[in-house]
Amino acid sequence: MRARLSRPPRRAAHPARLAWCVVALALAGARAAAQPPQPARAATSAAPADPNVDPTATAEVIPLWPGRAPGAVGDEPQDRPTLTVFRPWGRRATDPPTAAVIVAPGGGYGFLAANHEGRQVANWLNSLGLTAFVLRYRVAPRYRHPVPLHDAQRAIRLVRARAADFGVRPDQLGMLGFSAGGHLTATAGTRFDDGRPGDPDPIERAGSRPDFLVLGYPVVSFAEPFSHRGSARNLLGPDTAAARLADLSAERNVTPRTPPTFLLHTNEDTAVPPENSIAFYLALRKAGVPAELHVFERGPHGVGLAGDRPGVGEWPRLLATWLRERGLIAGARP
Repeated sequence: MRARLSRPPRRAAHPARLAWCVVALALAGARAAAQPPQPARAATSAAPADPNVDPTATAEVIPLWPGRAPGAVGDEPQDRPTLTVFRPWGRRATDPPTAAVIVAPGGGYGFLAANHEGRQVANWLNSLGLTAFVLRYRVAPRYRHPVPLHDAQRAIRLVRARAADFGVRPDQLGMLGFSAGGHLTATAGTRFDDGRPGDPDPIERAGSRPDFLVLGYPVVSFAEPFSHRGSARNLLGPDTAAARLADLSAERNVTPRTPPTFLLHTNEDTAVPPENSIAFYLALRKAGVPAELHVFERGPHGVGLAGDRPGVGEWPRLLATWLRERGLIAGARP
């Protein structure tokens, strides 16, 4: 037989104790009601502030032309090319002028990757003490060549003509472009003029030649098998003659006046193969133009600053060294 253990009988709660519990609960509820409501705690902590960005700054967006832009087919935002100004944080009006960089995001001439190939890059340039301008140029399907080039040339003229207003040096104005924006940058560096002295518009009197180029995994050739056909189709149309494609292949237009150039690419890029950068580098070398080329083993197309990628993530540091050696970063040797 199993012995059963009997439980002691429960004692009834004393009436005085019950009364005290009721009073305590009432007091606790009153105190809680008197407290101001507390905001709900976020599920995750906020991202740390970017040390290169002034949190109080308001982006300054400048139209490239007053009123309607030449060749505009409408008056929507996509019909109005602009520059967005990014100044180094803490810069004062009395500080010496800086070098400047116009940034052209990629997007196959069909859209603009304005964040990771625009704003983020501009903020990084600010961290070097450079003034940056992100270019919003017009793209397909509403616009084809030469409209994007005219936007880039106008941007260069505008910054150069208003260099004193922006606090930049008119003889240290470069252009940095990614992917199709790299093609636009390379085209601006091979198709330019020294300004139009008799033009009634003072901006058009300024030259459109960049003083240096930076090309990130750029589209360069429209004539070779390694071309990016989507960019060519968006820029020139679907049925473009071979001669026209060759004419807009930047490596075929390099001259000794093409600006010094820094190029970066990855060996794994299958969208825009590294032969594009290599072809431009070889053309620069043949023309006697100073150039530096980095082809990293790993990394897909469109890496931007590539901060989380080993290998190709070194390119911003290498570019900073190149800019410093050319006297384009404040405090560097001339």
